[in-house]
Amino acid sequence: MTRFTRTFAAATLGLLATTALTHAQSTDPMKVGVIVTLSGPAASLGEQARDGFQLAIDQLGGELGGVPVEVVVADDEQKPDVALTRVNGLIEREDVDVVVGPIFSNILQAIHKPVMDADRILISPNAGPSSYAGAECNPNFFVTSYQNDQVHEVMGRVAQDRGYERVFILVPNYQAGRDSAAGFKRHFEGEIVDEVYTQLGQLDFSAELARIAAMQPDALFTFMPGGMGVNLVRQYNQAGLKDRIPFLSAFTVDESTLPAQQDAAMGMFGAMTWAPDMDTPGNAEFVAAYIEKYGKVPGSYAMQAYDTAMLLDAAVEAAGGADDQEALLEAIRTADFQSLRGDFAFNNNQYPIQDFYLVDIGQREDGMYQTQIVEQVFDDYGDVYASECQMGG
Repeated sequence: MTRFTRTFAAATLGLLATTALTHAQSTDPMKVGVIVTLSGPAASLGEQARDGFQLAIDQLGGELGGVPVEVVVADDEQKPDVALTRVNGLIEREDVDVVVGPIFSNILQAIHKPVMDADRILISPNAGPSSYAGAECNPNFFVTSYQNDQVHEVMGRVAQDRGYERVFILVPNYQAGRDSAAGFKRHFEGEIVDEVYTQLGQLDFSAELARIAAMQPDALFTFMPGGMGVNLVRQYNQAGLKDRIPFLSAFTVDESTLPAQQDAAMGMFGAMTWAPDMDTPGNAEFVAAYIEKYGKVPGSYAMQAYDTAMLLDAAVEAAGGADDQEALLEAIRTADFQSLRGDFAFNNNQYPIQDFYLVDIGQREDGMYQTQIVEQVFDDYGDVYASECQMGG
């Protein structure tokens, strides 16, 4: 029996009452809690996810799979203790059916257990830590973005293929940062001249840039999302390093940071599963609709959240509603929807199998900046932890 199966004390009312109640359930609104970072230097990431999800709901007429949906948004403030309080409120007070979020892996680690303990469905549209991709996988937990290592593996492969022999690694000291370094090193066979882990949220990189300048590596690999990335790129450019040491990154130069970085990011490289210029079904329409509604170019955070809503729409329709949790979970697993990134399927650990690309930075005709596809690096790529997960095949 799932939590969607209601228990009624008045069982003696008979078949007619049961039929009436079943009909009422099928028209009850579905509740989705969206928990993302909406405060501080990383707020732009959460705003993109929130807005991408809401754009899909608006386009679907306020329904998922024909069921009216209420979206409740919570700000985790990028603080694990706040996130725990907010997600408990979504579960206990709002009684949401599905939780969508968060952005950061340390926040996911704070909310994962309470959502699983409450037997709710949790779908991460961004954070994809290794900790839940292997032995700790859970049938109620899905990731619609990637496993954290994978995007960084792209840069390791690129560095190896381009013949770089000495690379400096600069990442924040939390789960996603550690995953990023591990991912880069999985395909890079050269020398790591230094591996620096900064405080999460650090905004002054003068000491680290001095070390990079002194060591003169063949390239820098970095992962600095949000405000960290804005400052790092500006300071890297101001230090005169951009033209001397290639800048390889993920989530450091993207649509969440480019409005502030602008020309300072030109010539830098990133990695992703998607870019606004991709020629995939519905992508151009999504980008245009997002720009029209929000006045900015959507990034991966918006795309992944939009895809999450479209996945839920297809799953709720296939399951005949949201009341039967097992049917809904099975419908989510089949992922029968058109992703904006093209190829998409869930692996047995319920993280995606998909394509990965090298991207660079370009300026659009409207003057705004965006990432753009350079080349495909991995095809139908699943993460290395899936074999440790005992779910599925």
